[in-house]
Amino acid sequence: MQLRYAFRLYPGPHQRLALGRAFGCARVVFNDAVRARQDAQAAGLPYPKAAELSQSLITRAKRTVERSWLGEVSSVVLQQSLRDVEAAHKAFFVSRKGQRRGARVGVPRFKSRKDSRQSIRFTANARWSIAPTGRLNLPKIGAVRVKWSRTLPVVPSSVTVIKDSAGRYFASFVIDTDPAADAARMPATDQAIGIDLGLTHFAVLSDGTKIDSPRFLRRAEKKLKKAQRELSRKQKGSRNRKKARLKVARARAQVADARKEFHHQLSTRLIRENQAITVEDLSVKGLARTKSVKGLARTKLAKSVHDAGWSQFVTMLAYKAARYGRSFIKTNRFEPTSQVCSACGHHDGPKPLHVREWTCPVCGTRHDRDVNAAKNVKAAAGLAASACGAKVRPEPVLAQREEAGSHGIPAGSRAA
Repeated sequence: MQLRYAFRLYPGPHQRLALGRAFGCARVVFNDAVRARQDAQAAGLPYPKAAELSQSLITRAKRTVERSWLGEVSSVVLQQSLRDVEAAHKAFFVSRKGQRRGARVGVPRFKSRKDSRQSIRFTANARWSIAPTGRLNLPKIGAVRVKWSRTLPVVPSSVTVIKDSAGRYFASFVIDTDPAADAARMPATDQAIGIDLGLTHFAVLSDGTKIDSPRFLRRAEKKLKKAQRELSRKQKGSRNRKKARLKVARARAQVADARKEFHHQLSTRLIRENQAITVEDLSVKGLARTKSVKGLARTKLAKSVHDAGWSQFVTMLAYKAARYGRSFIKTNRFEPTSQVCSACGHHDGPKPLHVREWTCPVCGTRHDRDVNAAKNVKAAAGLAASACGAKVRPEPVLAQREEAGSHGIPAGSRAA
């Protein structure tokens, strides 16, 4: 399978200017291609092909006074922008026909230099390379310093340079993993687990283990509010407002990174210890719209739901299970896991959220609400048979930006 390896870049002042120039040129070509296709559609003409756009928007545009600065960046970066427009239109048409999984995709929109995320891509034709000193050589940019947190298993064919809203730079590589090496890293086991996700505890396992919710956003709320107040008081368009915006973005990036690291560590541990994992298919958007138990505003519960990051955690479980040959199953979200006795199967009916323990009137078993739900999640998927050898095909997943990694481990050491 394919995974995405991301490493932090530390470009120098001149390299930042060169990267900014490359981001701008790629954005202009992207917008010109979107405009050309819009004009063709308005005129009732077929969409111009990539070769035609390459000639008109890159080759001939470089010879004009208005677009002569396109020659200051690598032509591969500009060509990849055209490929991105073509891929965006293809995704739109496939989504419109109902043949694409996930949320519906809209028509490609124009990019802005004020967008929070900017990226460019170098393929093998650009002749980028990794120097023996560990620096990343990029055409017309130079040798950029990289923080290698682990070694690349194979030589990648392309690299994507990303600048996020916090002003950080990353080099992203898509790598084809070796199934034999993955199987050796995590040998098979006979354990199976069911997971019940919640807010009081982030996850409750069917073996009775309860994992507390770190509440990263709630803990950083005071710092975020202060930074946002400072931002609101700055004059629009001023340099101080730009500094304040970066301060807010960096504070939010710290929260997101801490949450992602927690999800990676927990998901890797569960995948390593269990051959079969099942989790309830939650409707995160629906849960975020519900009111809290004490009748607080909807945004109160919505903030806690999104702070937990259940969707990101479940996605990590899915692709790691596919990578290491584990069985991953999502149970029906309408399964009454909190209402059924895990010992005798008696359906005792719905219960208010403040009821955390209850006794089965049939068999007399005393249940912890969350542990009982986790046991029912495991039983609903039939994981006992799956862990003993039944094949359950995991769902296909896209390459992730990061996987459970060895942050802080020097290059050359074995990744976790």
